[in-house]
Amino acid sequence: MTTFAYFCGHEQWQPEELVEHAQLAEKAGFDMLVVSEHFHPWVDDQSASGFAFSTIGAMAQATDRVSFATGVTTPLFRYHPAVVAQAAATLDRLSGGRFNLGVGTGENINEGPLGYDFPNYAGRAARMREALEIMRRLLDGEKLTFNGEHYVTDRAKLYSPPLGPVPIWLAAGGPKSAALAGEMAEGIVTSVKDPAETREKVIEPAKKAAEAAGRVSPKILATRWSIKAENHDEAWEALYSWRGLRAPGRLDAVDPMDLRTRADQLPREEVLGRYSLVSTPDDIIDTYTPLVTDLKADVVTFQMASLDQPALIEMLGRDVLPKLRALAG
Repeated sequence: MTTFAYFCGHEQWQPEELVEHAQLAEKAGFDMLVVSEHFHPWVDDQSASGFAFSTIGAMAQATDRVSFATGVTTPLFRYHPAVVAQAAATLDRLSGGRFNLGVGTGENINEGPLGYDFPNYAGRAARMREALEIMRRLLDGEKLTFNGEHYVTDRAKLYSPPLGPVPIWLAAGGPKSAALAGEMAEGIVTSVKDPAETREKVIEPAKKAAEAAGRVSPKILATRWSIKAENHDEAWEALYSWRGLRAPGRLDAVDPMDLRTRADQLPREEVLGRYSLVSTPDDIIDTYTPLVTDLKADVVTFQMASLDQPALIEMLGRDVLPKLRALAG
């Protein structure tokens, strides 16, 4: 059965607002909340950047049914992977077993400001391989002594363990991370522009790697960005906190001011053209249907911005989710 998730973006909304959004999303009928985890946002002039693990703890107390996933945290620099496992276990307990750990190799905008070197993808992937092993073994209850190239633990153990199995979902936009997810994770988080490309570059490599490792193919959490607006001026206003997300040099930037400057030097239409623009429930249904019918994603995530987010959440629950659930069977 397809799970439908609502994205809670720390880069735009303050944590107290996101807790309210979580309550509204649960009331609207969403099954899951995917919560971003950042140190810096994408621009510096209209943004936020709350501490996601605290926000999810508050969400857990303010909701009863929805599950949670970090979308995504980086267990490589700011946090030792064992600390991320500890956070995941605590959030699983506070939520009554509703937590999923989404991780990724990250962006320098979250690591560079704290003085960490941000290596190339190969270096980050090598760290991630060790991190996935450490987190999995700790979350599964092991007292772990680990001597890796990047991380060390000495008889580390989670003394507030999770209530049950905590799935680990690895972000993947290409075949290398997808293969690592197939080998070591329970799920994949992937942002979809072209479903056929996602199938070719992410889903198929993950399946092959899982098969080679004798594992079940990872589940797919598919996200898609869209902007709810009546025209391009309104869309630009709704997108304002996210316009640096598609700016050149996104992975290497440290200062959100730099990304904001680069984004504002681009033609506005070029920036808007990198998002799906929707204005009606039917537009939204058409935008997210391929994730349900073509990709058959296990989790379909609405990653959306608008000028009135509470009204958008209500509309999604009333006019969009029932039709997509019907399509999902």
